[in-house]
Amino acid sequence: MAKRGGFPGGMPGNMNNLMKQAQKMQRQMEETTKELEGKEYTASAGGGAVTVTVSGKKEVTAVKIAPEAVDPDDVEMLEDMIMAAVNEAYRQMEEASSSAMAKLTGGFGGGFPF
Repeated sequence: MAKRGGFPGGMPGNMNNLMKQAQKMQRQMEETTKELEGKEYTASAGGGAVTVTVSGKKEVTAVKIAPEAVDPDDVEMLEDMIMAAVNEAYRQMEEASSSAMAKLTGGFGGGFPF
């Protein structure tokens, strides 16, 4: 009677290699994440009237507003420019993060199919 549950064809050795590769990938991902967290991403809106910088930790680290952008009669425009600059800086950060992780995972999209 055949033994149940084993891995025919020497699978345990392959499993060890797979685990080593997974651990290596995890270390690389941790290093890449730390590197990305140390970067900053800057974006402007309104032709440079508003500039926002965000960190890789998803924190706004700087906001610069040109004096001519401050119009008490049009606060909405200033709010829109700040929002646009923040969103663009976050988009740049997310794009850099996705690109760096895709290089490590070989295009798995950040996950495994199991």
